[in-house]
Amino acid sequence: MSDDVVPGHVRVRLDLSYDGTAFSGWAKQAGGRRTVQGEIEDALRTVTRSRETYELTVAGRTDAGVHARGQVAHVDLPREVWAEHHDKLLKRLAGRLPKDVRVWALREAPQGFDARFSAVWRRYAYRVTDNPGGVDPLLRGHVLWHDWPLDVDAMNEAARALLGEHDFAAYCKKREGATTIRTLQELSLEKGADGIITATVRADAFCHNMVRSLIGALLFVGDGHRPPDWPGKVLAAGVRDSAVHVVRPHGLTLEEVGYPADDLLAARSREARNKRSLPGAPGAGCC
Repeated sequence: MSDDVVPGHVRVRLDLSYDGTAFSGWAKQAGGRRTVQGEIEDALRTVTRSRETYELTVAGRTDAGVHARGQVAHVDLPREVWAEHHDKLLKRLAGRLPKDVRVWALREAPQGFDARFSAVWRRYAYRVTDNPGGVDPLLRGHVLWHDWPLDVDAMNEAARALLGEHDFAAYCKKREGATTIRTLQELSLEKGADGIITATVRADAFCHNMVRSLIGALLFVGDGHRPPDWPGKVLAAGVRDSAVHVVRPHGLTLEEVGYPADDLLAARSREARNKRSLPGAPGAGCC
């Protein structure tokens, strides 16, 4: 694959956010289901008065019900379309998009930029409360209620064993041909004065269901059903454990996506396309 933009086109970076409650995830789907990608592409086609649909590439596809505060995407637009509309495009999209999705910035991307493959990390937050009275009604679409008291110190102890580069097959929904090797850079939990526990989860990339599975395992530790060393043992076993539950999506928000300096974007994009193996594993160093 090449990062080169088709001649006559401009690559545009979009910074956006959305409330995932009423969406069937990011990616367009057959059957007319409502998706974030579909809404933005439709709006973009309408406001530029184009017959063609310009396809978006996103930093991280989110599942149904998952929110985003700092999502990033790119789109390649014909140069004449960008020249005609770029100064008014943001405001026109604000008038055309539904209220549960917003584009906050539109700008010509630097050379080599790819919203997905140039990213060096994605940071998610998962929010949960163990308040015996439940969740604040104003936050119910963004915070999970766990009806057992949670020991945040025990959860943080368990989280430390999961950091680093591992094969997260035990915490991912396997997809044919896709690796489950990831580098988990941060996994920590903090309880705020409002009683909401926020888990910060940052990695170079995530495989399907990884964040919600990790949180599910940590909740089992926090409420005393499993000891702090259990999530690490599950990871080492390398297979799905029926006791690891994928928690509900509404507590999860994509908060931020990180990129390298502009002169390193293309190199990062090429590196990210290489399928990884752990050192010493079959196929290590191959393509």
